[in-house]
Amino acid sequence: MQESFGGNAKIGQSILGSLEQKFIRWATPRVPRFIRSHHLTLATIPIALGIVLCGYLAQYDERWLWLGSVLIAFQWLTDSLDGAVGRARSEGLLRWGYFMDHLLDYFFLVAILISYMLLLPTEFVPLHFVLLAIFAGYMVQSFLAFGATNQFRIVHLGIGPTEIRIVFITINILLSLFGKTYLRWSLPWILGLSILGLIVIIYRTQKALWIFDMQQKKRE
Repeated sequence: MQESFGGNAKIGQSILGSLEQKFIRWATPRVPRFIRSHHLTLATIPIALGIVLCGYLAQYDERWLWLGSVLIAFQWLTDSLDGAVGRARSEGLLRWGYFMDHLLDYFFLVAILISYMLLLPTEFVPLHFVLLAIFAGYMVQSFLAFGATNQFRIVHLGIGPTEIRIVFITINILLSLFGKTYLRWSLPWILGLSILGLIVIIYRTQKALWIFDMQQKKRE
């Protein structure tokens, strides 16, 4: 393994990044001592299962989506604090935290899409699979770029995990208030913007790596 590990130091600033960091600095010393960083990381497992359950129950009563939104917010809280708590207490789980944190982020994303798949009509199923592929593409891009640069970036075009969670909470609120009909026109737009964003990010990343390689070649 490399002596210098960049996976525990994310780069990039999202729209809400400064406010988020202020909250993390305030909240970290207030986390009870019996709650360890790995407890916060692993909390995503029951949260993800609860989100799937809320999607299933929302078939019969869409008010369950409000609980689903609370669980999404709670996952943001645990996911935001696990690394900060680990660093503040020198727990040392850098590589474990990197691996488990981002693996469980993927499970969390899948849980949200499964909950919508359970709730929405079958005509939306193909779009769900495409959305899953696109969001997975963002994660794969980040991990491949990290392998090439040892710099871990999960914020692109000012959008990071926090902003994505807000999008999901907004979708839940709209579903609770207006039902499923608005998705007939909004979901294709969400899909189109997601694809466009992924194309832009991949283009910018490969361009930066090309320039880096050429500069390295000149130095050699």
